[in-house]
Amino acid sequence: MHTISGFRSILLGSLLLGLGAENRLGAADWPQWRGIQRTGHAAADEKPLTALPDSPRTLWKVPSAEGYASPVVADGRVFVMEAADGKEVLRALDAADGREQWRAVIDETFKDSQGPAAPRCTAGVADGRVYAQSCRGELVCLSVKDGKRLWSVNYTRDFGAVFIGEKGAAPGATRHGNNGAPHIEGGVVWASAGSTNGAGVVALDAATGAVKWKGGNEVAAYAAPIVTTIGGVRQVVNFMADAVVGLDAGNGAVLWRHPMKTAFARHVMTPIVHGNRVVVGSHQTGLLGLDIEPHGGQWRVGVAWTNREAGPNFSSPVLVEGHVYGLGADREVVCVDVASGTTRWKKSGWMSSAADKAHAGFVVVGGKTILMLTDGGELILFAAESAACRELGRVQVCGANWCNPAYAGGRLYLRDGLKAGGSWWCVELVGKGG
Repeated sequence: MHTISGFRSILLGSLLLGLGAENRLGAADWPQWRGIQRTGHAAADEKPLTALPDSPRTLWKVPSAEGYASPVVADGRVFVMEAADGKEVLRALDAADGREQWRAVIDETFKDSQGPAAPRCTAGVADGRVYAQSCRGELVCLSVKDGKRLWSVNYTRDFGAVFIGEKGAAPGATRHGNNGAPHIEGGVVWASAGSTNGAGVVALDAATGAVKWKGGNEVAAYAAPIVTTIGGVRQVVNFMADAVVGLDAGNGAVLWRHPMKTAFARHVMTPIVHGNRVVVGSHQTGLLGLDIEPHGGQWRVGVAWTNREAGPNFSSPVLVEGHVYGLGADREVVCVDVASGTTRWKKSGWMSSAADKAHAGFVVVGGKTILMLTDGGELILFAAESAACRELGRVQVCGANWCNPAYAGGRLYLRDGLKAGGSWWCVELVGKGG
């Protein structure tokens, strides 16, 4: 363990830069995986959503090739990843009408039994640049304006990560590809390089790709890292192949580590942080509440609770007022108290897929209601209330999918098509008049 005196947080200037960038974003943006702060919450200035229209207005719909990556919205564009002619391709679509503005090749595709040879990682946008990560571990930075490649790194070539593919007992990203979307904030890109040679996680200069630090020795899983503050220290919290870890966001020092080993490291859930408690889980471990605390010059990790029925398969839940809402082990939507780990309520009948294939994307609007897009393309709105499940509306909006939607300016951006080509959609849920 490292001593606390050896830790240091991100410089104040970097924090202010990150906050400034966030403040420039508004209701017209959903720029990264799970939104502005990567929590599944829509922007604070979005209009409340208390009901769903009987027939949502489709503003545009354009064909999509194969892929599992979710859309993001920024700078008047929708950025989407899909396959084309054996390549992973990033497309920039006009947010107003869906017309393609440019496309750029990111990498060769990767094929396994879990799906088509197609992208699985959501892009991210910040400060006029868009970042795309391929299954094979190519991280590329391009200009938002025209798709010009500005820089790239490769996790195998540059950091010594191993990419095996679907062979033997290869775990995590080495087996099914690099799926966890890098975190972009304050001029830094934090990514799960997955190298056991001191580069499990890397921090890169967002403008140049230069390495700021390398840290840890963890193989990457499929979960996206988040950057948050715990115990007064800004840190990267990452659910890796064999553990959930916290690294100092400023220098990459490993602050704490909690082992979580499962078959093939199918760890997908984006961690949730509530105070000093980290909530994370998988289909085999259940949902766990971990207490992360500085103690005696080091960091201590304690398991506060385990909830087996709330264990996520490959959906990521959301947090509202001390309660986690997500899809549990038996394809039930659950509400779990973060303080105690108790299931406050659970709702069955909303999902139609088998438990091992069920997926739902969650979006919190206004801190009061939650939009859930099922893998069957049904949109369900329910109240973010812990006392009981209260449905506010439902409507079919698209076909089968495993992609989280993006929500910006009262519009839902989504992809349908499961293990095949489909369409990118823009659906209006809240009109300009409210």
